[in-house]
Amino acid sequence: MADSKGVLIFGEVVDGKLSASTLELLGGGRGLADTLGEPLMLVLVGSGVAACAKDGIAYGANKVLVVEDAALKEYTNDAYVNVMENVVKQVTPNILLMGMTPVVRDLAPRLAFRLGTAVSMDCLKLEIDSSSKLLLMTRPVFGGNARGVYVCDKAKPQMAAVRAKVMDPKAKDDSRTGEVVNVAAGLDASKLKMKNVATKKEQVAGIKLEDADVVVSGGRGLASAEGFKLLQPLATALKAAVGASRPPCDNGWVSPSIQIGLTGKIVSPSLYIAVAISGSSQHMAGCSGSKNIIAINKDPEANIFKEARFGVVGDFNKVLPAFTNKVKELVK
Repeated sequence: MADSKGVLIFGEVVDGKLSASTLELLGGGRGLADTLGEPLMLVLVGSGVAACAKDGIAYGANKVLVVEDAALKEYTNDAYVNVMENVVKQVTPNILLMGMTPVVRDLAPRLAFRLGTAVSMDCLKLEIDSSSKLLLMTRPVFGGNARGVYVCDKAKPQMAAVRAKVMDPKAKDDSRTGEVVNVAAGLDASKLKMKNVATKKEQVAGIKLEDADVVVSGGRGLASAEGFKLLQPLATALKAAVGASRPPCDNGWVSPSIQIGLTGKIVSPSLYIAVAISGSSQHMAGCSGSKNIIAINKDPEANIFKEARFGVVGDFNKVLPAFTNKVKELVK
């Protein structure tokens, strides 16, 4: 795009508030925009999202674009792709950032194709190259065993979908001022090929896995659903969410909704405790963004120890109760 300028955030609204991923993107995007000396913009697409526009400014945006339409109440890719294509062509951003959410997994590749550009998915780090001023996008490759750095120097906008918790949100500042602009959706509902016929919300007990700052996760080595019950006291003590590798989910010991890995959910907590998990590349692809990994495994040669900051070699039946009791003493 000619004369591309600015960093544009695709924002999402959940339960009437800017989502956690949107706040993180505003924090990280603010830093990128300041480095480039360009404005930070936020686009909100949906129905009833205008109420969140001022919060977008309070969290760092210079301008918020609001696209309101009844046809946008529920996500459908044909409606959202059309709207976002129009918005991007109007504001011609240099960079377009999106959170690695279920919506974006579907939307981002389609939108990139429409715009004639590329998108780097599941990015762990974004920075501006000091000489070229291009966006350097770091993401896991080879199942999480390595990281690659990508640039998009042939087309604009430079697009990245960013993993949760790899950027820090700014503190809310209600004194900030900015511009709120209403943008027409320009949709013809009769021409939309898709519609949402039902929405079923997953009931989550306790802390949502993707939002948890601490995750206690179990693997095949727990041997049964009973083995998984030993994780809950530790998770409760740490106010953590419980996760699992793929084999326990396949075996029916736990719900597939808590699977972490290449074919499951991607988490980036401050602390990830892996109990009886071997550390296959498929699993590590889902948790390699964790700031600290603690491994408990009876096999001293388990791959998980190569990824962990701290490790305990031993039988989880003996280690977990002792570890849990000590944690309870420390967090009183």
